[in-house]
Amino acid sequence: MEKFKIKRVFSDDIGRNNPVFAQVLGICSTLAVTNVLKNTVVMCVGLIFTTSLSNFTVSLMRNYIPARVRMMVETLIIASYVIIVDIVLKAYFPDISRQLGPYVGLIITNCIIMGRTEAFALSNPPGLSFLDGIASGFGYSYVLLIIAVVREILGSGTIWGIRIVGDWWTNWSIMVMAPGAFFVLALFIWVVKGQISEEGEKK
Repeated sequence: MEKFKIKRVFSDDIGRNNPVFAQVLGICSTLAVTNVLKNTVVMCVGLIFTTSLSNFTVSLMRNYIPARVRMMVETLIIASYVIIVDIVLKAYFPDISRQLGPYVGLIITNCIIMGRTEAFALSNPPGLSFLDGIASGFGYSYVLLIIAVVREILGSGTIWGIRIVGDWWTNWSIMVMAPGAFFVLALFIWVVKGQISEEGEKK
Protein backbone atom coordinates (compact mmCIF):
# COMPACT_ATOMS: atom_id res chain seq x y z
CA MET A 1 0.00 0.00 0.00
CA GLU A 2 2.80 2.40 0.91
CA LYS A 3 4.63 1.65 -2.36
CA PHE A 4 1.40 2.31 -4.26
CA LYS A 5 1.01 5.68 -2.54
CA ILE A 6 4.60 6.68 -3.34
CA LYS A 7 4.18 5.66 -6.98
CA ARG A 8 0.89 7.55 -7.18
CA VAL A 9 2.46 10.69 -5.71
CA PHE A 10 5.25 10.75 -8.29
CA SER A 11 3.06 9.81 -11.27
CA ASP A 12 0.49 12.49 -10.39
CA ASP A 13 2.87 15.36 -9.57
CA ILE A 14 5.23 14.73 -12.48
CA GLY A 15 2.61 13.67 -15.02
CA ARG A 16 -1.14 14.15 -15.16
CA ASN A 17 -1.40 16.45 -12.14
CA ASN A 18 1.77 18.43 -12.91
CA PRO A 19 1.58 21.80 -11.10
CA VAL A 20 2.64 23.80 -14.18
CA PHE A 21 0.82 22.37 -17.20
CA ALA A 22 -2.11 20.72 -15.40
CA GLN A 23 -2.82 23.19 -12.58
CA VAL A 24 -1.11 26.20 -14.24
CA LEU A 25 0.68 27.20 -11.03
CA GLY A 26 4.07 28.89 -10.64
CA ILE A 27 3.76 30.81 -13.91
CA CYS A 28 5.58 33.89 -12.55
CA SER A 29 8.79 31.85 -12.44
CA THR A 30 8.22 30.79 -16.04
CA LEU A 31 8.28 34.42 -17.09
CA ALA A 32 11.04 35.53 -14.76
CA VAL A 33 13.95 33.12 -15.03
CA THR A 34 13.58 30.82 -18.03
CA ASN A 35 15.45 33.03 -20.51
CA VAL A 36 18.76 31.62 -19.16
CA LEU A 37 19.22 27.94 -18.34
CA LYS A 38 21.69 28.52 -15.48
CA ASN A 39 19.28 30.78 -13.59
CA THR A 40 16.45 28.30 -14.19
CA VAL A 41 18.45 25.42 -12.69
CA VAL A 42 19.19 27.46 -9.57
CA MET A 43 15.54 28.47 -9.19
CA CYS A 44 14.41 24.85 -9.64
CA VAL A 45 16.84 23.55 -7.00
CA GLY A 46 15.69 26.27 -4.61
CA LEU A 47 12.05 25.42 -5.17
CA ILE A 48 12.55 21.65 -4.75
CA PHE A 49 14.41 22.32 -1.48
CA THR A 50 11.67 24.64 -0.24
CA THR A 51 8.72 22.53 -1.36
CA SER A 52 10.00 19.26 0.08
CA LEU A 53 11.07 20.66 3.45
CA SER A 54 7.97 22.88 3.79
CA ASN A 55 5.75 19.87 3.18
CA PHE A 56 7.75 17.81 5.68
CA THR A 57 7.63 20.52 8.37
CA VAL A 58 3.94 21.32 7.95
CA SER A 59 3.12 17.60 8.09
CA LEU A 60 5.12 17.22 11.31
CA MET A 61 3.25 20.15 12.88
CA ARG A 62 -0.20 19.56 11.36
CA ASN A 63 -1.76 18.34 14.61
CA TYR A 64 -0.46 21.34 16.55
CA ILE A 65 -1.27 24.22 14.17
CA PRO A 66 -4.49 26.05 15.14
CA ALA A 67 -6.90 26.21 12.21
CA ARG A 68 -7.37 29.99 12.49
CA VAL A 69 -3.66 30.71 11.91
CA ARG A 70 -2.92 27.75 9.63
CA MET A 71 -1.99 29.71 6.50
CA MET A 72 0.12 32.21 8.44
CA VAL A 73 2.14 29.39 9.99
CA GLU A 74 2.59 27.74 6.58
CA THR A 75 3.79 31.03 5.09
CA LEU A 76 6.26 31.48 7.96
CA ILE A 77 7.64 27.96 7.44
CA ILE A 78 7.99 28.49 3.68
CA ALA A 79 9.64 31.89 4.21
CA SER A 80 12.20 30.36 6.58
CA TYR A 81 13.39 27.90 3.93
CA VAL A 82 13.41 30.58 1.23
CA ILE A 83 15.63 32.75 3.44
CA ILE A 84 18.07 29.83 3.71
CA VAL A 85 18.13 29.51 -0.10
CA ASP A 86 18.69 33.26 -0.47
CA ILE A 87 21.53 33.31 2.09
CA VAL A 88 23.29 30.34 0.43
CA LEU A 89 23.06 31.97 -3.00
CA LYS A 90 24.42 35.29 -1.74
CA ALA A 91 27.26 33.53 0.07
CA TYR A 92 28.37 31.04 -2.58
CA PHE A 93 26.85 32.23 -5.89
CA PRO A 94 26.75 36.04 -5.68
CA ASP A 95 26.61 36.58 -9.45
CA ILE A 96 23.59 34.33 -9.87
CA SER A 97 22.00 35.87 -6.79
CA ARG A 98 22.31 39.34 -8.36
CA GLN A 99 20.86 38.12 -11.66
CA LEU A 100 17.88 36.51 -9.99
CA GLY A 101 17.36 39.55 -7.79
CA PRO A 102 13.98 39.53 -6.03
CA TYR A 103 12.75 36.38 -7.77
CA VAL A 104 14.33 34.10 -5.15
CA GLY A 105 12.28 35.83 -2.47
CA LEU A 106 9.17 35.38 -4.58
CA ILE A 107 9.45 31.61 -4.08
CA ILE A 108 7.49 32.36 -0.89
CA THR A 109 4.48 33.37 -3.00
CA ASN A 110 4.74 30.41 -5.39
CA CYS A 111 1.31 28.79 -5.44
CA ILE A 112 2.83 25.33 -5.87
CA ILE A 113 4.35 25.36 -2.39
CA MET A 114 1.31 26.68 -0.55
CA GLY A 115 -0.93 24.44 -2.64
CA ARG A 116 0.95 21.26 -1.69
CA THR A 117 1.15 22.13 2.00
CA GLU A 118 -2.62 22.78 2.02
CA ALA A 119 -3.71 19.91 -0.21
CA PHE A 120 -1.27 17.20 0.87
CA ALA A 121 0.94 17.91 3.89
CA LEU A 122 -1.95 18.73 6.22
CA SER A 123 -3.49 15.30 5.73
CA ASN A 124 -0.54 12.96 5.14
CA PRO A 125 2.46 11.67 7.16
CA PRO A 126 5.81 13.51 7.02
CA GLY A 127 7.69 10.99 4.85
CA LEU A 128 5.03 10.88 2.15
CA SER A 129 4.65 14.67 2.31
CA PHE A 130 8.40 15.08 1.82
CA LEU A 131 8.25 12.86 -1.29
CA ASP A 132 5.24 14.79 -2.56
CA GLY A 133 7.24 18.00 -2.23
CA ILE A 134 10.13 16.51 -4.19
CA ALA A 135 7.78 15.19 -6.89
CA SER A 136 5.97 18.53 -7.21
CA GLY A 137 9.32 20.29 -7.43
CA PHE A 138 10.53 17.94 -10.16
CA GLY A 139 7.25 18.33 -12.02
CA TYR A 140 7.74 22.08 -11.94
CA SER A 141 11.44 21.85 -12.76
CA TYR A 142 11.45 19.74 -15.90
CA VAL A 143 8.82 21.97 -17.53
CA LEU A 144 10.82 25.11 -16.76
CA LEU A 145 14.09 23.52 -17.88
CA ILE A 146 12.60 22.56 -21.24
CA ILE A 147 11.28 26.10 -21.68
CA ALA A 148 14.66 27.55 -20.65
CA VAL A 149 16.57 25.42 -23.18
CA VAL A 150 14.25 26.48 -26.01
CA ARG A 151 14.31 30.17 -25.03
CA GLU A 152 18.08 30.38 -24.57
CA ILE A 153 18.80 28.66 -27.88
CA LEU A 154 16.32 30.75 -29.86
CA GLY A 155 16.90 33.98 -27.97
CA SER A 156 20.69 33.92 -27.56
CA GLY A 157 22.01 30.98 -29.57
CA THR A 158 23.63 29.57 -26.43
CA ILE A 159 23.23 26.84 -23.81
CA TRP A 160 24.60 27.53 -20.32
CA GLY A 161 26.24 30.62 -21.81
CA ILE A 162 28.15 28.58 -24.44
CA ARG A 163 27.36 29.48 -28.05
CA ILE A 164 26.14 26.45 -29.99
CA VAL A 165 25.10 28.03 -33.29
CA GLY A 166 27.12 29.87 -35.90
CA ASP A 167 27.14 33.52 -36.93
CA TRP A 168 24.38 32.77 -39.45
CA TRP A 169 21.85 32.55 -36.59
CA THR A 170 19.66 35.58 -35.91
CA ASN A 171 18.56 35.75 -32.30
CA TRP A 172 14.83 35.91 -31.66
CA SER A 173 14.61 38.93 -29.36
CA ILE A 174 11.11 38.02 -28.23
CA MET A 175 12.44 34.82 -26.64
CA VAL A 176 14.42 36.71 -24.00
CA MET A 177 11.33 38.72 -23.06
CA ALA A 178 8.29 37.65 -21.03
CA PRO A 179 6.02 36.98 -24.07
CA GLY A 180 8.53 34.36 -25.27
CA ALA A 181 7.95 32.35 -22.08
CA PHE A 182 4.19 32.48 -22.61
CA PHE A 183 4.50 31.25 -26.19
CA VAL A 184 6.79 28.33 -25.33
CA LEU A 185 4.72 27.36 -22.28
CA ALA A 186 1.50 27.46 -24.35
CA LEU A 187 3.05 25.20 -26.99
CA PHE A 188 4.29 22.80 -24.30
CA ILE A 189 0.85 22.60 -22.66
CA TRP A 190 -0.78 22.10 -26.07
CA VAL A 191 1.52 19.18 -26.93
CA VAL A 192 1.19 17.51 -23.51
CA LYS A 193 -2.59 17.94 -23.31
CA GLY A 194 -2.91 16.55 -26.83
CA GLN A 195 -0.83 13.51 -25.86
CA ILE A 196 -2.87 12.90 -22.72
CA SER A 197 -6.11 13.17 -24.71
CA GLU A 198 -4.86 10.63 -27.27
CA GLU A 199 -3.90 8.20 -24.51
CA GLY A 200 -7.32 8.63 -22.92
CA GLU A 201 -9.10 7.89 -26.20
CA LYS A 202 -7.03 4.73 -26.73
CA LYS A 203 -8.06 3.46 -23.30
